[in-house]
Amino acid sequence: MKGRQIILDTLRDREAAALLVDGVLDDLLVEPDGPRPGTIYRAIADRPVKGMGGMFLKTPDGMAFLRKGTGLRPGQPVLVQLTGYPEPGKALPVTQRVLFKSRYAIVTPDAPGINLSRSIRDEEARVEILALAHGVMDGPYGLILRSACEHAEPEEIGEDIASVLALATQVMGDLEGQTELLVEGDGPHSLAWRDWTDPADVETDPGGFERLDVLDQIDRLASPAVQLGGGAEMYVEPTRALIAIDVNTGGDTSPAAGLKANMAAARLLPRALRLRGLGGQVVLDLAPMPKKDRRGFEAALRKAFKADSVETALVGWTPLGNYELQRQRGRAPLNWTV
Repeated sequence: MKGRQIILDTLRDREAAALLVDGVLDDLLVEPDGPRPGTIYRAIADRPVKGMGGMFLKTPDGMAFLRKGTGLRPGQPVLVQLTGYPEPGKALPVTQRVLFKSRYAIVTPDAPGINLSRSIRDEEARVEILALAHGVMDGPYGLILRSACEHAEPEEIGEDIASVLALATQVMGDLEGQTELLVEGDGPHSLAWRDWTDPADVETDPGGFERLDVLDQIDRLASPAVQLGGGAEMYVEPTRALIAIDVNTGGDTSPAAGLKANMAAARLLPRALRLRGLGGQVVLDLAPMPKKDRRGFEAALRKAFKADSVETALVGWTPLGNYELQRQRGRAPLNWTV
């Protein structure tokens, strides 16, 4: 089927959402075992990590680690937000930079000012949206207006801003007390509404995953192999320490085979990682190609990850000629959830 489809269903009794683009699975959200990213806690500072500037915190869901805990003292309450999924046996990753996200707006308590998505290029629309936001915003908090505002009704945008602002005001004023979960992070269905804002057909009837071939496409993710065309393959293999990516040219022995395979891998890598829910350190063992072609590969990689929803830092080349990435653990690894 051509076009975009959003399917809201369950996957092995867990809430799940899938995004299909021209019938191909492009994104997948599955309810995790533990707390959801975006969850906001009132935590209690427990003990500092000497030499690192970090601090372990107590939360209702267990110990958390705040990377920048300078100035906190043991026993002090602090508002923090869960930034991703923890590795097995490790503390919850949290930040003091709390954000309140909705479909049209993000309230930023620590960053005053009103900013509009650069993807909204129509000057008249920009002026109208900013005027609307200034009329609704009240207080010292900042606001980011998301790209979805461009085609939304003013009433919808205004109501959305007012709602998320009221939540932010309530939570940021709730500092005193013991550990408490103040706001639970969004689940897969809410995230799909919040973040998949491009026009799409939405399927909500039970059994949509089976009817629309989503289950078969999910089953194929169990294989590490990703077809790159022309017999070339990319293998995506998670280990405890890192995600290893191996790119092979297959039976193609032509001089340009390595570059073709690597460019195809650059285009498909964000989707391969996104669907499998993989993050952390990523190391690419690429097919052989001349050093002069590295710049073109890097450009293709930047373009591909620019459109990806999960924050990824392109670190660069190693002495052995591998390429390294650092990716936020913004999704639950699929092998943990299905």
